[in-house]
Amino acid sequence: MTTLLEAVGVNKSFGAVTAAHQIDVAVAPHEVVGIIGANGAGKTTFVNMVTGWLQPTSGQILFEGRDITGMAPRAITRLGICRSFQVAQVFASASVFDNLLIALGIAEAGAGAGLRRLRRPDIEARVDIILRRYRIAEYRDQRAGTLPQGIRKLLDIAMATVADPKILLLDEPTSGISSEEKFELMDVVMGALRDEGVTVLFIEHDMEIVSRYVSRVLAFYQGEIICDGPPAEALADPKVREYVIGTDPNAHGTPGPGSTMGAVDARR
Repeated sequence: MTTLLEAVGVNKSFGAVTAAHQIDVAVAPHEVVGIIGANGAGKTTFVNMVTGWLQPTSGQILFEGRDITGMAPRAITRLGICRSFQVAQVFASASVFDNLLIALGIAEAGAGAGLRRLRRPDIEARVDIILRRYRIAEYRDQRAGTLPQGIRKLLDIAMATVADPKILLLDEPTSGISSEEKFELMDVVMGALRDEGVTVLFIEHDMEIVSRYVSRVLAFYQGEIICDGPPAEALADPKVREYVIGTDPNAHGTPGPGSTMGAVDARR
């Protein structure tokens, strides 16, 4: 397997608390990987280490064979690893169009272009393409702070892709989205990212979303990966059912549609 991203023996401790223990993961180009686990299981710690927001206590993180361990987030972004956050990071008082314009300007400046005028025909044309790709063109002139939650999420994810990432890490992309909207949102996001050839890792608590959209599941528990495999296999794994999904491992069948990890969260 060709490896795009690799974590080798990665550990992270906060004093006496171990947030990540001996994480060994290899991700191939174009994979869609779902990261699941209860709150505090180590999911976000792993994503933060990959994107430079946290430095591992030990171990290595490699991207395209290059050691990126401990690099600053901006430097990692410039290499092609981008992310979005659970709470949409948008400029609330600016229009949807201007949010993307600003994001493109920041990405361009980060590439060494220096200070340049944002409102240029070439950049505005790129914004229009992104608006159509993420199906938010009808909200072009609306202030981001007044957008419906699902559209705000789409804008946030669209802004995370302006630097043409090779890998995109999403933190709970359907968080706060109604059950009626979540599949439509994910269809738009995953369709756009597939067309762009982006490798995707996303944290998710909704097992319907995990089952439908990922090709592989990483299940975390107490800072360790307890299962790494295809969705059907991972979601039926006894450890995952007990420690992640909150289903009796001795019960028959697999978790039902819409299963979340509230049962596990209540125990912690």
